[in-house]
Amino acid sequence: MFSKHKDFIFLSLDFELREGSYGLLNLEENMRQLEAHSKMLIESYKRVTGNSLLEVQVNTSMCAEALFNAQFVLLSHGTELDPVLNYGNRLALELWEMDWSTFTSTPSRLTAEPMERGQREKLLENARTQGFSADYTGVRISRSGRRFEIRNAIIWSVLDSYGRYQGQAAVFSEWNPL
Repeated sequence: MFSKHKDFIFLSLDFELREGSYGLLNLEENMRQLEAHSKMLIESYKRVTGNSLLEVQVNTSMCAEALFNAQFVLLSHGTELDPVLNYGNRLALELWEMDWSTFTSTPSRLTAEPMERGQREKLLENARTQGFSADYTGVRISRSGRRFEIRNAIIWSVLDSYGRYQGQAAVFSEWNPL
């Protein structure tokens, strides 16, 4: 159940601490939730785009670690009126200069500068109505104010195994500082 990768364990511990309980049982439950969310990201990406998010097939217990350590940026947000980020892999956390706790309590709109938010909203609405949107390029901003351009991002609607809308996610592997 527990990964040997120390950063992944720290991620899990941070997630667990953010939830406010310090018991091992709660850590295991949080790990199960993270694995389930990771699996949902993988499956919904395949369902709406027809493509695989990971190049290799991984079992459910390894989904979370595979996505967290992937060589692309992956992030998702929930279904709140002002959606809050609920997942970011290692590269997303590094790019936005946040730890897990900060990242997963940040409204996703704050990942873009105010003047970019209108364009971002149009993109998200398009992804909601079409299932996904590909080849997006736009400017984003890190926690410290560092600006960077993302290229060829794919944004998709995250659906659970019953086809219910659970939020949106984005994946990209090209970015440049501005």
